[in-house]
Amino acid sequence: MPLEAGLLEILACPACHSALDERDSELVCTSKECGLAYPVRDDIPVLLVDEARHPA
Repeated sequence: MPLEAGLLEILACPACHSALDERDSELVCTSKECGLAYPVRDDIPVLLVDEARHPA
């Protein structure tokens, strides 16, 4: 289930404060320098840097 558009507009990457894009079951930072991917579990974004996946 995709996140509400209004929620995506106010969420930001906790590491660099850039906007987030929803991809599959993750929220991915739009910053080219950061690019962290945060998991979404049970329709709840887990915006913890320690839980984020680093870009490949």
